[in-house]
Amino acid sequence: MGNNDIRYIALYLPQYHPVEINDQYWGKGFTEWRNVAKAKPLYRNHYQPRIPADFGFYDLRIPEVREEQATLARKYGIEGFCYWHYWFGNGKMVLEKPLEWIMELKRPDFPFCVGWANHSWSNKTWEKTKNFKKDIVFLKQEYPGEEDFILHFNYLLPMFQDPRYIKVDDKPLFLVFDPYDIPDNALMIRIWNELAQKNGLKGIHFVARTETADLSSSKRDILEGLIQKDKYKKCIEMGYDAVYAVNDVKIKRLDSNYMALLYDRIAGKLNLPKMLETHDYSKIIKFMYDDLAGYENVYPMIMPHWDNTPRAGRKGYVYTKESPELFYKSLEVLKPYMLHKKHDHRIAFIHSWNEWGEGAYLEPDLKYGHQYLEQLIR
Repeated sequence: MGNNDIRYIALYLPQYHPVEINDQYWGKGFTEWRNVAKAKPLYRNHYQPRIPADFGFYDLRIPEVREEQATLARKYGIEGFCYWHYWFGNGKMVLEKPLEWIMELKRPDFPFCVGWANHSWSNKTWEKTKNFKKDIVFLKQEYPGEEDFILHFNYLLPMFQDPRYIKVDDKPLFLVFDPYDIPDNALMIRIWNELAQKNGLKGIHFVARTETADLSSSKRDILEGLIQKDKYKKCIEMGYDAVYAVNDVKIKRLDSNYMALLYDRIAGKLNLPKMLETHDYSKIIKFMYDDLAGYENVYPMIMPHWDNTPRAGRKGYVYTKESPELFYKSLEVLKPYMLHKKHDHRIAFIHSWNEWGEGAYLEPDLKYGHQYLEQLIR
């Protein structure tokens, strides 16, 4: 089984164009490129700033950018993009334009699906500037009820019916960022499946994103798989067809540094600066996957890099000593877990195509060029 037998779906942030809410709170013309460009090294040999190569500091209002991204992703074996979609209830949305342009122009001719990023927007997303004296919620995530579920489905229906839309078991794949935040998952899933069938679809393939551990989880319970299986079970009981298993908290917990944790506790009480959290990529590969990744309806997370200091400063954390070779090694560790699944279920979500502010991206940068992409087809 080669890497090209895995259905790589890359998460896609549609944020790289100005929108009114960001102009209002972060300044005219703000996109995350502003954070990326001003990032600074916080320790010796810290790889910052990370500068995009092939596409530069692009603007998603330009159709050619979207075309070139799709061409590059296809070249390196990525099946499609999963666009984050921000629906706050009662039709209130943000960052919806890139998907709407893709639908309107019917370009690029590249598979896609939708992930509902169902969380509030606040000034906690990025490191606060001096303009903020307190925490502010810009857009509150709400769940008005049955009518809103119907409204939301009807907005997405043309996408579900689009021939480019990614399917699993002949059903459109729909990812939910935070299933635990939804008051009645069963109601939403029932309504959407009924509406899908009325509109000529076989239903919706619902995927719940869930961390496979909590920071309070004991290392022993994680290593024995108890936490991961419990979280999986809860998502399936809520009515989801599959689980997107996110492993970064699990990694942080298993690779935790006792002295660093002790310092942070003391620093919090004494108002001292936080110690930057780092994890050696070569050492955490062994924590990335466990038996859960082999479940037929579990879709693992692939993480090429991580460094969210452009967003969070010293409150962030970094995977250090990264390299394309280590990324390839992580893919090789994943492969045996995917071997016995039906091809439709050999999905792995790449986090991400273009989360530059989190240092989680596959797009070429000035340091590595296409080297990370090349590991997908090696």
